[in-house]
This record gives sequence, C-alpha cells and structure tokens, in this order.
Amino acid sequence: MVDRLSVQVLRRAGVPVAKVAQQVRVSPRSVKRIAKEPPVASLSPGPTPPSRGAGRPSTVEAFRPVVAELLATDPSLPTVEVLRRARDRGYHGGKSALYDLVKALRPRTVPPLLVRFEGVPGEFSQHDFGHVRATFTDGSFEQVTFFVSRLKYSRWAHVIETLDEKVEALVRALLAGFEGFGGVPLAAVFDNTKTIVVSRTAGKPDWNPTFGQVPLDYGFSALLCTPRRPQEKGTAENLVGWVKSGFYKVRRFADREDRRAQLAAWVAEGNTLRPSRATGEPPAARIAAERERLRPLAIPARDYALHLPVVVRTTGFVEHAGIRYAMPPETVGLPATLLLYPDRVRIVAKSGAVAEHPRTPPVGTASYRPQDRVSRLAAVHGERGQLYLKRQAMLELGPPAEALLTEWVHRRGYHWPDQVEALHALLMRYGPVPVLAAIERALADHRYHADAIAWLLRNETPLA
Repeated sequence: MVDRLSVQVLRRAGVPVAKVAQQVRVSPRSVKRIAKEPPVASLSPGPTPPSRGAGRPSTVEAFRPVVAELLATDPSLPTVEVLRRARDRGYHGGKSALYDLVKALRPRTVPPLLVRFEGVPGEFSQHDFGHVRATFTDGSFEQVTFFVSRLKYSRWAHVIETLDEKVEALVRALLAGFEGFGGVPLAAVFDNTKTIVVSRTAGKPDWNPTFGQVPLDYGFSALLCTPRRPQEKGTAENLVGWVKSGFYKVRRFADREDRRAQLAAWVAEGNTLRPSRATGEPPAARIAAERERLRPLAIPARDYALHLPVVVRTTGFVEHAGIRYAMPPETVGLPATLLLYPDRVRIVAKSGAVAEHPRTPPVGTASYRPQDRVSRLAAVHGERGQLYLKRQAMLELGPPAEALLTEWVHRRGYHWPDQVEALHALLMRYGPVPVLAAIERALADHRYHADAIAWLLRNETPLA
C-alpha cells in the first residue's frame, strides 16, 4: 500500500510513467493501473481489483455452491470426503483445486481465548510427572521418571526422581514437595493421570481412594485440568519441559548419585539465584510472602501412611508389592486395612487384631514377627501339615535354603524331614539372618547336614 500511495502521489505531481516505474520499482503497466485506482486512504491492504484470469475458466468454480452446501451441513467434514461427494455429483477436476476451494470456504474455527492466571501467595501449586532419558558420561543412558512441583506465585520448585507413577510414588513426592515449599497451599493442580482419576462417571472424576485420602488429611483442594482443554494444562506441561530441557537433556552424569546431587543443586540454584521469566526475580524473593500463607503439614511426610484395603489370605498372609506379611491365624479371610509407611507396614484386621512389620523383611520376601511362627504351627493340624509348614519357612529364606533342601532330598543318607525339623529349631532360636548366613557358609564348604549349620551358629553367632 505504501508503494501504491507513492505511485499515485508521483503521478498526480506529473512525474512521467517511466520515471515512477523506476523509482517505485514496478512495471510501467502497473503504474498506469494503480494511477487509475481510487486514492489510497489507508495502509491496510484493500480488496484486490477484479482481474480477468488467464487461461480457461476453472472447473472447480462451477462446484463452489456444492462445496459450500456440504460445509454448511457439516463444517468438520474431511476434505477427502468433500472430494468424494463432489465427484459423485459430476466433478472431474483435479484434487488440489478442490482442496484449495474447501480451504477457502470452510468456516474458520476461532480458538478459545487463552487466559493466563496468576495466583496470590499460598493459593496454588502445580504438580506433574515427567519422563526423560538421562545420559551418563560413558555414553550409556537410563530412562528416568521424575515428579515436579511448583508454587504458582513465587515459582519455588521441587523436583524428585521416582521409581514409577504409582499412587505411593505420587503421594510421597507430593508431600516431599510440600515440605520443600515450607507448607501446604490452598489448592494443588494435577493433570488427569490415571494414578489420580481411575475413571469418569457422567463427566465427573472417580478419584483413586488412596490418593483421595491425602487432600482430606492435609486440608487442600485437589484440582484437575479439564480433559481436552490443552490451554489449561500448558503451564504444567511447560513445568515438565523446563526440567527436561534445562537439566536432563543438557547434562551428563557419572552415576545415579551424581545425577541426583546435580539435580538438587540445579533446583536450589533456580530457587535462589536465577530470576523467573514470569516474575523477573528469583523465587527466593517471593517465597517469604508465600510461606506466610502456607499451612503446616498436619502429618510429617515420613509419618504419613497410605490406607490400602486388603484381605488376609487363607495362607495367613497379607501381600503387598510382592512381600507377604504374616497375620494371626484367627484373622484368615477377614478384610483389613494396610497402613503403608515409608519404612514399615501396620495391618489392622476387622476383628481389631494388629500386626506391624518392617516394610522389607531382612531375609526373603516373607515377614514374620517372633510370635507368628509359633502361632502358625499351632494352627496347623497334623504332623504332616506342620512338617510342610516348617519346610516352607525354610524355603522362604531364599535360594541358599532351597539349594540345601535340594541336597537333602536327593542325597543318600539324608532324611529330609529330620533335617527340616532340626533347621526349623535353629531358625526359631537364632532368627532368619544368622541362619541364612550359616547356610551359605555350609554350602560353600560342601557341608550339608543340619549339625554343621548348628555348629556354625553355636561358634560364630550370638543368640538373637
């Protein structure tokens, strides 16, 4: 439009066509045409004057009403379907010409206005899982899952690596983030991960009951991004992308410990030194105002237990994550609640019976309290049943005990029931850890008799 204005001004001043064409760098023919057009009143491009198209008339123009009708009926109709229906009505022209016509006639979809909201101190925190490939200095790599949390007002962040995306990993990471913040905000915003929302009924979320207990215990509102509304989850997605691009993808690590140490230092630097692009100042400059509004954690993260519904199986165990925890025989078949702490479990049966175990047993995958072995034997009827229960207790010690039992079964001169009885007595007296160590030493010396294990325990192991 500036060039058109120049042409008109110069021609009105009497400058020859050739001179105008040279100054404005257009053809003399264009100068003559522009000079005849209405005066330029705005620098915004106006409608292009109609011109006669070169060549034969377009075949697709005759089908403009047909395409307009199809798109008016269904604006989202795929272009390839418009082409098919047009051919059914006699269109024999090219595909590209009709595609251009569809593009010109299809109603334009106006995206919803993207609203960026800012939180006030202590109001919102955002949380999400991320996955990335971390590279070591030797060129190898490892797939890493991490959980990132950030306060909306101050931009104070917390990042922790997790083993998976299961509900316990989410809850432990979330509480660690709250402790890193210095308290609990009014609302925590999450994506619609299946860890939190197991399904939807009539458009409303069906919460994972284990996760749903956490907002109740700590007094915050759990908010979800609306499904199929990407503009609402953009900030959370950017949060994950910030960790990926700012840390994992640009660094190399000697090992896992080095990676976690570098991650902690990087997060600390971002919280205290680097200005946030959103606020123009480091999060540390705003965190004091934020913490004045955060509420203290009602339960320290290390003392928080997840509530899991379980049933005491007919074997007298409650099983979780591949570990079996012994319960009193009278609780078999009863529903119970497993309280899962970071380092222990507490199982409360419907009858009121309670059993507490370490989260991971010192030996094998079955956990017993001192009284459990005695009560289980008393609950089994018959010598044969008791014998096989003792044998099973031996196998639960792990592969060395299985190798020893195999020798007893297949070697001549060994009566395995007697050997099992003797070893079980040692297990009751010394405990599983010393007995397993003695079995390993006996196998290394090719001494398979229970008397050899008893000698090792008497001479090298104090009583438990």
